[in-house]
Amino acid sequence: MSRLDEVGAREGWRCWLCDEPVDPTMSVNDSRGPSIDNINAATKGARSKAGEERLAHRGCNTKRGAVKPVIPWPADLIIAEPAVILTTVERLERKGGREVVARSVSASDAQRAADWLVDRISRLAPNLAVTAAVEQGGGQYLVVLNAKR
Repeated sequence: MSRLDEVGAREGWRCWLCDEPVDPTMSVNDSRGPSIDNINAATKGARSKAGEERLAHRGCNTKRGAVKPVIPWPADLIIAEPAVILTTVERLERKGGREVVARSVSASDAQRAADWLVDRISRLAPNLAVTAAVEQGGGQYLVVLNAKR
């Protein structure tokens, strides 16, 4: 089994950046083809440690080398002031704690956002155990993430 097949199987053949399926049969030279992203390498060509390799589309991986990746919130969620997901995840991995990540005018919309976010983070950062809660305050509903270090 190749390293790509091993990482792909572990990741369920989903791109860790865009969360879309990766076709293992596509050419590795195609922008939608599979590639291994060494997420913590400080320098190009550095050997990654176990768990630092993630599956990404070739295009997502290449783009990440030029700009910090953005993990988009779904357009169908009705929320205001959504936090930058990757920055929030990195901070929670480093420090743990509690973060307000979005707000909504309805409890049901806030709960949908909370459920989606926990599911998305489970694939984005599988070693980070997060829970989400919806808290009412000031005529709005806050989506709150909690993580223990």
